[in-house]
Amino acid sequence: LSARYSYSSGVATYVAEGFHTLNLTRLTGLLVASVGVVTSATIARGFHGYLNVFVSVPEWLSISMLVLVLGVLTIWGITQSVTAVALMTVVEITGLLLVIWAGKGALISLPSEIPALIPPADVNIWIGILMGAFLAFFAFTGFEDMVTIAEEVKKPSKTLPAGIILSLLLATVLYALVAIVAILTLDQATLSASHAPLTDVIIASSNINPLLITLISIFAIINGALIQMIMVSRMLYGMAAKGWIWRGFAEVNATTQTPVIASLIVIAIILCLALWIPLVELAKTTSFLLLTIFFLVNAALIRIKLTEKESPAGIINNPIWVPVTGLISSSGLMLFQGISWLLVHI
Repeated sequence: LSARYSYSSGVATYVAEGFHTLNLTRLTGLLVASVGVVTSATIARGFHGYLNVFVSVPEWLSISMLVLVLGVLTIWGITQSVTAVALMTVVEITGLLLVIWAGKGALISLPSEIPALIPPADVNIWIGILMGAFLAFFAFTGFEDMVTIAEEVKKPSKTLPAGIILSLLLATVLYALVAIVAILTLDQATLSASHAPLTDVIIASSNINPLLITLISIFAIINGALIQMIMVSRMLYGMAAKGWIWRGFAEVNATTQTPVIASLIVIAIILCLALWIPLVELAKTTSFLLLTIFFLVNAALIRIKLTEKESPAGIINNPIWVPVTGLISSSGLMLFQGISWLLVHI
């Protein structure tokens, strides 16, 4: 879809092309923006735990400073923002590789631990696992965000699909390895109670200075929040430019060449959410919204493939079972979460 329609409005454009319904298009775009602001708020709350390793400050102050500083950076310019993202991504990957290296002993022992990691055929246990999978889906927030800067990259029809696929594969491998190291290094009670889990894993598995991984974790958190801020401001700009929402969001500052009004609104909403909503609830909300978006995108692609007379030449053309599988898996996980919530609260 990013190869077919290379516009800043991203996912909203895909749904518009699939269903040609303005209200559904608006809803999709606002869902994407909601994911971005809720994700940024979630990440901002996680920032406090790692910062406290270095300096003890009130939670509201650390959250406020992070959101405001990153907000200024997004307004400053796309070149500065993307350069910062690229540098911090390198630091972030280095930190994850450091955790994996520190826990190499746990990885070596994995074959002998596999029997203990296989859950029994107990319905209650599997409900817990699937609820955990729903929450862990938050980890995949971000790889789809690059489509919102489609108008600011070279050869988007080739670079965007390649970037999405590579980032998804790399993230999956890195997160899987880090998760294995974490659960084999720390006991369940310690891991679930930790406010800085990567630091605790390093302390338990190696002689590496834990302050190093804490510092890297801070960079990773900053990076994640910054990416979401850029994405949401560009999404609002792209939708406004097409006339789908208030056109004021499409106003670009003559000096910075960035959508300042959209950025300021995004900063304010993120700050409110981060200061008042608990972290786990924010993460669950993000996962649900993201799955809803994936459902709509897959449905849009199915509709496009069924109605188009001929596929565009020179782009990736996936068979229809790909979006069908995506639609079923996304809706299935959403449905399970809804049922689980009802079982817990009734």
